[in-house]
Amino acid sequence: MFETNLDATYAWLGLAVVSVATAGVAAAFPASPPPDADGVAHTIDSVADGEYPATAEHGIAAERIRLTTGSVSLTGGTGTARAAFDAPRITPVIRPEARGESNATTDARLRRVLDGVPPDAAFDDPASFAAAAERARSIEAPWTAAPERITVRRVHYGDVRVTLVG
Repeated sequence: MFETNLDATYAWLGLAVVSVATAGVAAAFPASPPPDADGVAHTIDSVADGEYPATAEHGIAAERIRLTTGSVSLTGGTGTARAAFDAPRITPVIRPEARGESNATTDARLRRVLDGVPPDAAFDDPASFAAAAERARSIEAPWTAAPERITVRRVHYGDVRVTLVG
């Protein structure tokens, strides 16, 4: 009357093991996707490929960012993502506090131009603007704390065409 069917016991134990394994696999999946480096690269490309001056912004959901002349890398709690640009090289505008070295930061005048000041108000002539942009492109790109948004601005000053990103 109180007999236990041995097959049913094994079936219940097997079901319990499969359930625990399934829960473990589901818990191992990240809660959200890795940062959207492709979206940032697309925004930068859309401005940099243009013929006319333009400005765009793109929100970032990442902890750290590394911006080079040819790619953007984002890292967060769910992984790291990298995307290359299709457009010609861009000019990263690195904040002074991101480097910690006063001689290795981007010219403050480029930051002003990125923030909306016309290049002819920040620079004496197109040659000095081009030289500052070239120096900015030569700085080794550091990993920095990611801002909430990234700004992309394509500017023209005389014959000099520069896409600033910061």
